[in-house]
Amino acid sequence: MKRCLELMILILLAVGMPAAADGKPSPQAAGMSGALGTIEFKPQDWQEGQTTWWLDTDGVAPGTAGCHLGTDANGDPNGRMFGEACLEDGRLVESNPGVDELHSHSNDLGHPDTFDCNTWCVGQGSKAGVCAVAAAPPCANSARCSCD
Repeated sequence: MKRCLELMILILLAVGMPAAADGKPSPQAAGMSGALGTIEFKPQDWQEGQTTWWLDTDGVAPGTAGCHLGTDANGDPNGRMFGEACLEDGRLVESNPGVDELHSHSNDLGHPDTFDCNTWCVGQGSKAGVCAVAAAPPCANSARCSCD
């Protein structure tokens, strides 16, 4: 358990820090079991005042670890990236919008969804679930809901 907590803290330090809750789930997560709402997310290499561009590798798919890839306005990669994450309270930080959908982050702030993995997994027909650390190349660290 201690090792798991240490890994979650390392992921949060590596990818950035979530901030205050924004509110309701994104349109892509609305109606999904376990969707708790979006948060404001500041990448570790935050570019204050900049509009940045991104692609998401998995869309809103809590069972799949995803990677958010930085690009320019034309979709050409710029080397920035961050994975999804488990918060200290067990919520999954699930990036959005859709798979490979080019989108902007005003002031370089994302608004990912958060999920209760147990509720999401039960909604998928499993007995239980938790947020689990996972790789999502090219992101070395990401997370997903792991169901029993």
